[in-house]
Amino acid sequence: MAFPAGLDAAGELVVPAGVVPFPRGFAFGSDGRLFLASGVGPGGEGDDTVVVFAPGGSVLAARFVMDPGLSPLDLAIAPNENILVSSEQPFGAPDAVTTIREYDATDGHLIRVFSSNGLTEFHKPRGLRFGPNGLLYCVAQDEVVAFNFETGECLGAVVRMPRLNGQALEFFG
Repeated sequence: MAFPAGLDAAGELVVPAGVVPFPRGFAFGSDGRLFLASGVGPGGEGDDTVVVFAPGGSVLAARFVMDPGLSPLDLAIAPNENILVSSEQPFGAPDAVTTIREYDATDGHLIRVFSSNGLTEFHKPRGLRFGPNGLLYCVAQDEVVAFNFETGECLGAVVRMPRLNGQALEFFG
């Protein structure tokens, strides 16, 4: 839903209700397209893909990303305008593979996979943000992990906090 800046009126639907059974993050491309991660819920409902909507809200691609390694938890647009998705596959499993996956914004093909390469625990990756320094950050269970976006290299945990289970991350300057 979209709400007025003053939060003084009712919101309005941006996309049709129920079009994604378990939404897991969204971002707008510079061309106005809306990219919405469609994850899997605790009961197994969902699609493990990214859905793309035109600026008016109509569906452009119901399964824009076809990647068996994807189970989306958040989505962001990179400076190069590609799509980044934090993923835990299979969702909720103790031995899940956790990654950040980069997809081409024109056709949805997988470009590369970011992983911690054993530098951090990197469990339950959620919120994705680029910092003012150009690094990519991902909040995860007990830590915030930094990546050099240009090289894809994991730089390790920049925050360690037991019991941190954040869903989002933001920088204030």
